[in-house]
Amino acid sequence: MDHTMSAVKQLVLIPSYNSGHRLAETLRETCSIWRDVWVVIDGSTDGSDLELESKGVEGVRILRLAQNSGKGAAVLHGLRLASEEGFTHALVMDADGQHPVEMIPVFMEVSRKNPDSFVCGVPQFGPDAPAARVKGRRVGNFFSRLETLWCGARDSLFGFRVYPVAPSIRILAMGGSGRRFDFETVLGVRLTWAGLDCINIPARVTYPPASEGGVTHFRYLRDNLLLLRAHIRLLLEWPLHLPRLIRMWCGAVKR
Repeated sequence: MDHTMSAVKQLVLIPSYNSGHRLAETLRETCSIWRDVWVVIDGSTDGSDLELESKGVEGVRILRLAQNSGKGAAVLHGLRLASEEGFTHALVMDADGQHPVEMIPVFMEVSRKNPDSFVCGVPQFGPDAPAARVKGRRVGNFFSRLETLWCGARDSLFGFRVYPVAPSIRILAMGGSGRRFDFETVLGVRLTWAGLDCINIPARVTYPPASEGGVTHFRYLRDNLLLLRAHIRLLLEWPLHLPRLIRMWCGAVKR
């Protein structure tokens, strides 16, 4: 067995803010598939974390932040603790039932065989997908692809991804961006800038209706402005990374 592959240690990391009863359902399904599962309760006030105990969800390590700090901040908190305990890779997914739990072993195996890469889900939308969410991400996807010369994530917002822990911590700790809904965009682009290959894999995405516990904390104006600011900062820095991106692009073409 390859020594690098044998040294890989993976966990599932789930940030959660007011996810309702979907959190317990997601964690129960995840724990039936993967052994090391952590959830970061990001200042939740809806009691969803207490429901984990009342419903007997076992095998989950619960981390708590006293105040809501944003998805990226919650993931960074989890990654730092994971690094201290020897984990090398983390599959980050949402707590609200949108992401395909059954794909966890597939993504983890690809990551295990390619430990120096990051693995990104490419959302496969069904008829339940809100049109605004599908169409609205096209602009962001164009800019993130431009910022990586089409060598990075095909979808800039989909949160079902496996990240190498060490480089992700370094990137997120560099500045104040990537703490909220700009997390996937900023980290995905900067990992590519750091020279990591991105492996894109199609993955189902569902949008549970509110009647079945579906929740969203995305605010159209606020969070799109946040993403706009993130892309402006990335584009201003983009020319500095062009030489490496061109080499990566040429290598991908040759393959």
